[in-house]
Amino acid sequence: MKKKIFNSIWVMGVLTLAVFCLSACDRELDVQQCYPFTVETMPVQKDIVKGQTAEIRCTLKRGGEFADTRYTIRYFQPDGKGTLRMDNGTVFKPNDRYPLTKDVFRLYYTSASTDRQTIDVYVEDNFGQIAKLSFNFNNEKAEEKGKTNSAVTKALNDANC
Repeated sequence: MKKKIFNSIWVMGVLTLAVFCLSACDRELDVQQCYPFTVETMPVQKDIVKGQTAEIRCTLKRGGEFADTRYTIRYFQPDGKGTLRMDNGTVFKPNDRYPLTKDVFRLYYTSASTDRQTIDVYVEDNFGQIAKLSFNFNNEKAEEKGKTNSAVTKALNDANC
């Protein structure tokens, strides 16, 4: 009798363990698809005159690799006027998305204004993550730049005498 009770308890324990183990499993693999990312830039000039082009060197830093991740780039210019283009020659229109196919790329901003200018660049992935970069350019008129350079040169020459 004791052996029969012991066998019954043992069978119930094994069945409980089997139900517990099998219910914890699922047939789908947990594959991480969405990795964080940042966009790093080299230092960018602060002053720009109308018609001058500033180079912005960018590197997309991924937190991990997933083959189906797609990145797009767009920009918005809240202050000033100018054009932004990619190193492959693509001229951007504000708020239009363009595919970003390289991790290292360059942007070229050409000023078309004599005012202070700001551009916001957004890099997005197909999972909805966004990295925002803001660039501010102060306008330095060519005559003022020449006056400043000559004043600095004169001050240095006076100091050396």
